[in-house]
Amino acid sequence: MFTKRNIIRKYIRFYGSVQAVGFRYYAKSAADLCSATGWVRNEYDGSVTMEIQGTERQIADTIEGIQRGRYIRIDYMEEKTIDVDPDERGFRVRYH
Repeated sequence: MFTKRNIIRKYIRFYGSVQAVGFRYYAKSAADLCSATGWVRNEYDGSVTMEIQGTERQIADTIEGIQRGRYIRIDYMEEKTIDVDPDERGFRVRYH
C-alpha cells in the first residue's frame, strides 16, 4: 500500500536506440500496467523525454518494462526529481 507521501515525480531523458523502436508504446503500456502517471515524447535530437509519477517501485518497474522492448537500447538516462502534479490522471504520449 502507498500513500500520497511516497509519490514522487521524475523527469527522465533517455538516450540510445530509443526512437522508431516502439519506445513510447512500451512506456505507455508499462506505465499503465504499473499505475504510474505522466507522459512521454520524442525529442528532435533523437532522445526521448518522460515525466513519470508514482512510487519508486512503480517508476522502476515502468523503466524495466520499457527495457523489455525488442529493439530498444537505453545507453544512458538523465534523471531528476521534480514537483508532483496532484491533478494528473493517467499516462499519455505527447506529440510536440
